[in-house]
Amino acid sequence: MKPLLTLFALLLTTTPLIAAPPARPNIVWIIVEDMSANFSCYGEKTIQTPNVDQLAAQGIKFTNAVVTAPVCSAARSALIAGTYQTTIGAHNHRSGRGKIHIILPEDVTLVPTLFQQAGYLVNNLSVSDFLRTDAQVKKNSTVKSAKTDYNFDHDDSLYDTTHWTQRQPNQPFFVQIQCHGGKYRGIGNGPKWPATAKKTLGSNVSPDDVTLQPYLADDPVIREDWAQYLDTVRYTDHEVGQIVARLKETGNENNTLLFFITDHGISHVRHKQFLYEGGIHIPLIIRGPGIKAGDVRTDVVEHIDLAATSLAAAGIDIPDFMFSRNILADNYQPREFAFSARDRCDETIDHIRSVRSTDFKYIRNFLPNRPYLQPNAYKDHKPIQITMRKLHAEGKLNATQELFMAQTRPEEELYDLKADPFEINNLAQDSAYNAQLLTMRSALENWMETTQDQGRTPESMQQYDSDMNVYTKGRANKTDEESNSNETIRNIQLMKQWAQEGK
Repeated sequence: MKPLLTLFALLLTTTPLIAAPPARPNIVWIIVEDMSANFSCYGEKTIQTPNVDQLAAQGIKFTNAVVTAPVCSAARSALIAGTYQTTIGAHNHRSGRGKIHIILPEDVTLVPTLFQQAGYLVNNLSVSDFLRTDAQVKKNSTVKSAKTDYNFDHDDSLYDTTHWTQRQPNQPFFVQIQCHGGKYRGIGNGPKWPATAKKTLGSNVSPDDVTLQPYLADDPVIREDWAQYLDTVRYTDHEVGQIVARLKETGNENNTLLFFITDHGISHVRHKQFLYEGGIHIPLIIRGPGIKAGDVRTDVVEHIDLAATSLAAAGIDIPDFMFSRNILADNYQPREFAFSARDRCDETIDHIRSVRSTDFKYIRNFLPNRPYLQPNAYKDHKPIQITMRKLHAEGKLNATQELFMAQTRPEEELYDLKADPFEINNLAQDSAYNAQLLTMRSALENWMETTQDQGRTPESMQQYDSDMNVYTKGRANKTDEESNSNETIRNIQLMKQWAQEGK
């Protein structure tokens, strides 16, 4: 009997009667600032982006991903809450910073807190902090939180201060990595960024090689700016390569679910801050355990879907308050529409909503009597904006380029994205598209109602003044910003005047 007992004991030690549950994956969000889907895997021809392309080849590439807001603080507020910024009152850019604060509803728990409660170590890091070597971490394992830019009060404990490589044994991590992206080129066309890009990448994109959208003037200033922007895309691709290499070096490449997105589109004339494709269409790539390599998804998804998808992958229940959806669920039913909203950006008051399907875009301008290019100190000092205004004044823009220089807007815009990807031909008054118009108009009205869109009520002047007091002081305290601060104050006065006039 002894040999049988010995064999039985051996079986117990080598073949467990109940299989151990699979380890929870690590979750990494790479979030890039001010960048559209100008990567070669998305069709960009001027440059090559091998590292992002490799992520796409190893995972799922989404071709119709959009952000729910075309400006950083509103988009980031929505992302980290997993719900629409308009639902939680975080829709006005850089709001809740003054004496009047924005407090989240009691039932809203932010994504990092949910991961912490589930036992994850949670970091929010710059690229350099994420890439710290073992020697650097040994010397200092404490990290500071990178960019948040949330429009509501949140506790400092939202993120852990211990570097992800120093977590407890078998503890998974959830890390957001903030890439500077399109912001590397600064306000535009200065010599510092091209020198940095050339030093790191070995070359610069030539302005002669870029292809501009038809609504942009073919001008040397705009060509130079777009070339510098494409170098930021190349630099971002370089950073992605470093991030993946660090995960591999630490033995975490194969057990990490990695999400790659941008926070909104490029900061340009009609891109960032607006609901055209240049403002809201973003890259989204997911790679990691259980992900089919080389898959391409064409259904519309929203950037807030990262929340539910990540929580589900970690085995964490998705809260009822979230409008985020698990886009990797076996029973996932694709969205018919994705929704986006633009509200106040800095001092500039606006109110725009959009509905996007795979084929069509509907935009509703709630302030049609205002120009597209309302005064905005942040954008008005960019060489691209100055150049477009100058060429407009000189009568040198063609009909397509003049569209965005109009002093008023149509109440509704409808575009066939397949036939008209640059959104030039507004079909809202074309009777052949009346059924499509009515469908999308109805979808928007239903969305605003069911999600309790707080933008339907104008921001109070008390809240506006509270936020603008902080904003103007911040600009005045920056080097060479005094004139910009004075300009902002004049813009604020104009915004109030227009509001009183019902414009």
